[in-house]
Amino acid sequence: MKTIRVFLVDDSATVRQVLKNELEKCHGIEVIGVAPDPIFAMEKMKNDWPDVIILDIEMPRMDGVTFLKKIMAERPTPVVICSTLTEAGANTTMEALAAGAVDIVTKPKMGLKQFLTEASADLAASVRAASVAKLRRAAPRAVAPPRSDAVPDTGARAMRETTDKVVAIGTSTGGTQALETVLRMLPRTVPGIVVVQHMPEKFTAAFAERLNSICEVEVMEAKKGDRVIPGRVLIAPGGKHLLLKLSGAQYQADVVEGPRVNRHCPSVDVLFRSVAKFAGRNALGIIMTGMGDDGARGMKEMHDIGAETIAQNEETCVVYGMPKEAVKQGAVDHCLALDAIASAIVHYGTSR
Repeated sequence: MKTIRVFLVDDSATVRQVLKNELEKCHGIEVIGVAPDPIFAMEKMKNDWPDVIILDIEMPRMDGVTFLKKIMAERPTPVVICSTLTEAGANTTMEALAAGAVDIVTKPKMGLKQFLTEASADLAASVRAASVAKLRRAAPRAVAPPRSDAVPDTGARAMRETTDKVVAIGTSTGGTQALETVLRMLPRTVPGIVVVQHMPEKFTAAFAERLNSICEVEVMEAKKGDRVIPGRVLIAPGGKHLLLKLSGAQYQADVVEGPRVNRHCPSVDVLFRSVAKFAGRNALGIIMTGMGDDGARGMKEMHDIGAETIAQNEETCVVYGMPKEAVKQGAVDHCLALDAIASAIVHYGTSR
C-alpha cells in the first residue's frame, strides 16, 4: 500500500506537534510538513505536494476556507478540516465542506493534547478516506429555493399515497455534497426521509439549516418525537443515534444516547435496523458515498424483510466503501448514479 503523505496547516504549535506525532505512529501515513498558516504552507508545498492536507479554519493572514477554495481551483487535493467544536465555527465548516473538503475532525478548546492523542485513530481513518476520495467540483450555493424541474412534482395524489412510506438514507465521506445534490432535486410531495450523515455534534444543525435554505423539502435536525411526514427530511444529530419508531399509524423519530456502532454515532446501521423493524416493506433504503461498512448489515435486514434498496454506484461516489460493502452482502436491489437517486425516490413515492 502506498504511503499517504500528509501536510498539516494549523496556527497552534501544540496541535501541529501532537497531530504529527500521532499520525506518524499510524502505519502507512507520513507527515511531510507542517505550517502555521496557508501562506507558509503554499511555500513549503510547492516542491513537495501532499496527498492529503489537514487544515484549520481560523488562522492568521489567510483563513482556511479561502485557502481551501484556492487549492480546489488551482490543484485539487483532498482536505480534512480540523475545526474547533463550537456552534459558531459550524457554519464556517459547512462552507468548507461545500467548497470541497471531504471530512471534518473536531478539536475542543480545553484538554486539547489529551483529546488529539485519544482521537488519533479517527483522524487516521479520515486521512485514509480522504486519500482515496475522488474529488468533485463543489455545487454552487443557491441563494433561494431552487425549482425541481429535473424531477416531476406528482401533486396531491402522491401526498395521499406516500403517508405510510419512509425513505432512509445513510452516507459518510463525501456525503454532504451528495445529499445536497439529491435533496435539492426533490419536490415537497416525496415520502418522509430520515438521514444519517456521519458528522460531529454541533455541526448537524448547521448542515440541516443550510440544506433547508436551498431545498424545496423541509430539512431539520431530528428531535425525539418529530413526525416523519411527506416533504420533511430529518437529519440525525451528531453524537446521537437516530431511530424510526411507529406511534399508532404514524412514523416518528427517536433520538437516543448510545455507544458508537461501527465507530460511529450516529450510525447508519442503527437507523436502518430500526427502519427494517418498524417500516419493513414500506421503506426505501439508500446507501451513498462513505468509507467503511456502516449501514451494510442494516441494509441487508431491510432488503431481507422486503424493503427496496439502492446503492450509489462506484463511478459517482467520492469513496466507494459503504455502498460496496452493502453490495457484497447482497443487500442492494439497484446501483444508481448520484443524479438518478432523486428520481428513484419520487418514483418510489408514487408507486403502489
